[in-house]
Amino acid sequence: MSSARPIPPTPKFQPPNEFQIVCSNSQYPNKFKRPYTSVMIVPTGVGASIGGYAGDALPVARTLASVVDCLISHPNVLNAAMLYWPMSNVLYVEGHALDRFAEGVWALQPVHQNKVGLVLDAGIEEELRIRHLQVVDATRASLGLPVVEYIVTDTPLQVEKWVDTKSGQSTGRIKHPDSLLRAVQTLVERSLVNAVAVVARFPDDDIEDTDDYRQGMGIDLLAGVEAVISHLVVKEFRIPCAHAPALSPPPLTTSLCPKSAAEEIGYTFLPCVLAGLSNAPQYLVKNSESLEKGCILASDVDSVVLPIDACGGDGALAFVSNKRNKPLIITVEENETVLNDTPDKLGIEAVKVSNYWEAIGVIAAHKAGVDPSSLRRNRINNIRHTSFVPSNGYTVSSASSFTSLRNLQTQAMSVGGIMD
Repeated sequence: MSSARPIPPTPKFQPPNEFQIVCSNSQYPNKFKRPYTSVMIVPTGVGASIGGYAGDALPVARTLASVVDCLISHPNVLNAAMLYWPMSNVLYVEGHALDRFAEGVWALQPVHQNKVGLVLDAGIEEELRIRHLQVVDATRASLGLPVVEYIVTDTPLQVEKWVDTKSGQSTGRIKHPDSLLRAVQTLVERSLVNAVAVVARFPDDDIEDTDDYRQGMGIDLLAGVEAVISHLVVKEFRIPCAHAPALSPPPLTTSLCPKSAAEEIGYTFLPCVLAGLSNAPQYLVKNSESLEKGCILASDVDSVVLPIDACGGDGALAFVSNKRNKPLIITVEENETVLNDTPDKLGIEAVKVSNYWEAIGVIAAHKAGVDPSSLRRNRINNIRHTSFVPSNGYTVSSASSFTSLRNLQTQAMSVGGIMD
C-alpha cells in the first residue's frame, strides 16, 4: 500500500464582490470601523439662505464630503446649472428616493456607470432644442458621460408653476404627465436606460418676477415644480431622475448675485444633471437581495444635517424615528427657509449649530467618537446619577444594588430556574 498522501485540491480563486461598497475619502480607510455616512438635506423651493439658489450649497457638500466617508445628498444641493463638481464619495439621490430610503423602504446600490436617457419636452422650440442637444453631445465628448439616447414627448408637457400662499413654497404641475411617462417608458424598454434626465419647457417670466432671485433673495420659482416632475418619474419607474428647465436666455444684468450666477452662463442647466445621473445609485426595494448586493441602508446613516426650520419633511422625520440606528440630527440656524418646522416645535432631539462651519466640526467629532460638547468651553458637566429600579418597582440604592440583584437571583434559582 502506498504511503503517499493525496494532494489537496487547489483552492479556487475567489473574486472580490463586485458590489462591495468602497465609499471613502481616504486612500487607506480604517478596516476596523465601518464607513461614516452622512446625509445633507436642503429642501427645494423654500428660499433656503444656503441651497436655495444656483448651487450655492455645493461648497458645503464639497467640504462635508472631505470629512465623511460617504455623503448622501440630492440634486438641489449638488446641481449648479452649468457647473458641477465630481466627488467620488457622494451619492446623488433624487428627493422622493431619499424619502423612501430614509423610511427604510428602498436601499441605495452604488454603481460605476448608468445608461442615461434624455426626455425633451415637445414644447421646446427648435433652436432651444438644438442648443440642449449640443450641450448633451459636449458632455459625451468632453466628459465621457454615458448619455445613450433621447426622445421627444408626443405632447407638450405644459408646465405651470406658482407659489403656495400658505407655505410660501414654490410648486406647480405639468398638464400632461402621461406624455412624460410614455416617453420615459419607451427609453426604459427600448434603450434599456436606467437613469433619466428630463428637460421641460418652462414659461418665461417677466424680469420683475425673477429679479429677487437674481439678487440672491426670495425663492426659486422653478424648483418646486421641478421636484414634482422628478418625483413622478422616480415613483413610477424607481430609477434615478433629475430635471433641467428649458428657458429663453434672460436679458443681461450688470447687478447679479454670485449665488444665482451659475444659471446665467449658458443656454441650459443640463451639465450638472447629466453628471449627477451618470453614476447616481440605483434604487432597490429593501429585501434579502438588496442586502446581498451590499446596498446602503437607512440604518447605515450616522448623521443628518439640515436647515433649522426644515425638519418636517418625510425624510427628516423618518430618520428621526429610526429605532435601529438613530442618526445624529444637526440643524443649522444660519440656513433659514420659509418653513417653520423647527426641532423644538416637532419635539426632535437635535444638535443646534450656528452655521455649516460648526456643523462640519460636530460631524468630524462624531466620526472620531468624540462627544462634540467636549470641544466647547464648560459644556461638560458632572456625570449624572440615576437610581436602580428593578422590575418589582422598589428603588434600590446604588451601594446595595449588586447585593440585591444577587439575592433576587438566588431566590429565583431556588424556585426552579435562572431569571431571564
